[in-house]
Amino acid sequence: MVKVYNDDTGLLELHVQAFEPEDAQRIAEFVFAESADMINRLTAIAREDATAYAREELDQSQEALKTAREAMTRFRNRTQIVDPSASVQSQMGLLSSLQLQLAETLINLDILRQTAAANDPRITQAERRVEVIENRMVEEREKLGLGAEDVAGSNVFADLVGEFERLNVEREFAEQSYTAARAAYDASLAEARRKSRYLAAHIQPTLAEAPEHPRRLTLLALVGIFAFLIWAILVLALYALRDRR
Repeated sequence: MVKVYNDDTGLLELHVQAFEPEDAQRIAEFVFAESADMINRLTAIAREDATAYAREELDQSQEALKTAREAMTRFRNRTQIVDPSASVQSQMGLLSSLQLQLAETLINLDILRQTAAANDPRITQAERRVEVIENRMVEEREKLGLGAEDVAGSNVFADLVGEFERLNVEREFAEQSYTAARAAYDASLAEARRKSRYLAAHIQPTLAEAPEHPRRLTLLALVGIFAFLIWAILVLALYALRDRR
């Protein structure tokens, strides 16, 4: 016989009666173990339900971040450029150097024209140098910082910078989304753990020291009382029938 008492304080009392004290203790331990397992299962289901949406958002943001990083890696492998901004600065430095060389060459050419004869080979050489520098500057302006050659031809650096900035913005947005989703998932998980329920034994199942049942003296007294009452009723009934005769 198993009885459960609830006093509305969160404590449950389990009373087990059996023919042997060992049997009663084993039954109580079994009931407690099964109850703890059931509460753990219900808690796990509730935690999974509470964190399912946050987990889904985290998985999606993680996949988006992975895709953004892979796109950035493919861009760098294709163009052989880690940071186009640094390459732009390098190419601008090259243009500045070419402009400086062009200015020096023009000054030297003007000096030669003023001091040397018109058919002086140095003038021709200086004019040729000016032409080469100007052509190089035109090419560098048109194709600033050439990337890797692909099927379509050379990559104009301005297009590469624009593509890099777009990929970089997508990656940063994916990283921020992942960070926010991770924080939301951790918060929902902590909240679910805070609301979790568990079963703890206030008093462990104990072994009975003395049997409470059967109460032989009480039962014997009750049997005697009821037997006396029945005998008395029968006697009165017999006397009543005799008086009527």
